[in-house]
Amino acid sequence: MKINVLHQSKNELRIELVGEGHSFTNVLQSTLLKDDTIEFVGYNISHPLMANPILFIRTKGKRRPEDALIDAARSLVKELSLIENTFKKNFNI
Repeated sequence: MKINVLHQSKNELRIELVGEGHSFTNVLQSTLLKDDTIEFVGYNISHPLMANPILFIRTKGKRRPEDALIDAARSLVKELSLIENTFKKNFNI
């Protein structure tokens, strides 16, 4: 995945997620919304066949949006690991 930083300030971040779509971006947004330091998070895809998602994050000022994004990615890795282990257990792999 390539990330283009479109805007970056103390409590706001707008990035383009090149090559991604609704699936990944929606999961990332949902994970970020669980963080109580997030004031707003949303994304837009101007055209589903030709555009990359633009993700916007605004924190309440207690931390940088980049840190919240990294923590959300770590949380997703942990969650996916649990899912992987559940599949392995249920399919005797």
